[in-house]
Amino acid sequence: MLTQALLVDDSRSVLNFLKRHIEAEGLVEATTFLDPVEALACARERVFDLVLVDYEMPHMDGISFIRVFRTLPGCADTPIAMITSRQTDDVKMEALQAGATDFLPKAPQSVEMTVRLRNLVHLGAAVRKQNDRAADLASAVAAATQKLGEREEEIILRLALAVEYRDNDTGEHTLRVARYSRIIAEQLGLPPRLCRDIYLAAPLHDVGKVAIPDNILLKPGRLTDEEMAVIRTHAMIGEKILADSSCELIQLGAQIAAGHHERWDGAGYPNGLKADEIPVAARVVAVADVFDALTTRRPYKEPMPLDVARSYLVENQGRQFDPACVEAFLSRWDDVVEIAAGQQATPFQKTEAPQAPIIECVAENRLVEDPAPEAVSAD
Repeated sequence: MLTQALLVDDSRSVLNFLKRHIEAEGLVEATTFLDPVEALACARERVFDLVLVDYEMPHMDGISFIRVFRTLPGCADTPIAMITSRQTDDVKMEALQAGATDFLPKAPQSVEMTVRLRNLVHLGAAVRKQNDRAADLASAVAAATQKLGEREEEIILRLALAVEYRDNDTGEHTLRVARYSRIIAEQLGLPPRLCRDIYLAAPLHDVGKVAIPDNILLKPGRLTDEEMAVIRTHAMIGEKILADSSCELIQLGAQIAAGHHERWDGAGYPNGLKADEIPVAARVVAVADVFDALTTRRPYKEPMPLDVARSYLVENQGRQFDPACVEAFLSRWDDVVEIAAGQQATPFQKTEAPQAPIIECVAENRLVEDPAPEAVSAD
């Protein structure tokens, strides 16, 4: 590949001389400009390996040109030689401070010019190779980082799916909770990286269920108080499984596992945290998890219509749920309906709320006779 040189001088005869001289060995392709402003415009669009610029020019002198050129993307290390017959100490010092690499005497057929020019061409080629290698390395690092991220995501998802399959589910619950959680995080205005991490860590919210005995976890009927106490240990167990990881995603998963059954009013478990004491990721997943549990068909219950589940969230914001999370979730209702459509078997028409005192206790995924709607959570 030829070294690309940018030549800037208000004298056409000087430009022609420089062009012939620099291209003589067939290693350089020179682009010439009489106007330094036009030359800078070109440098914004093209990459040059070497710049030769006159000192005295109309509209902009060589030192001003160098200052502007150095600010352009990718031009910080490009060799720049200033061509001048006024090689006084003050001019040299000002040019060097502006970013000049070398000086060329404005003397045709000068041996010094020939030698300096050859050195500059070699330097420009070396800088280009170095930049190319750096770009290749950066690309390789980015590809490797992306691959590691993909593997990290896959491991987390497979771990979460294993828990869901044990809970007699297809694993779709974890994916929907993740998507609902991302909607809430985005609408809350959380940083993009945190939105992504919440999306990836949300499927780990019930990982502690791996330690719950089958006779309790898979029991089709109502749970006793003792059984309810056992199943509620999955929050602390999940935190212990994920705690002390060096992976930020797993650390976030530990927060979610421990806190997604806490309540905004402090009546949740396992620690009775309230309001902002609950990590924001856990508050986000709490809304997503309950909504999906309410609207999901299970072997022991029918799905709650979407509008009824929506009303439940609204009625319990400020008590069970962070009001901001509920508002964020409902602000993207069309997206919520689209996600839920993958597991709803009935149309999303307006439906009357159940009249009977039996409500679906989606926290423990059981039917319990309990007229108090605030008892509903999403174990």
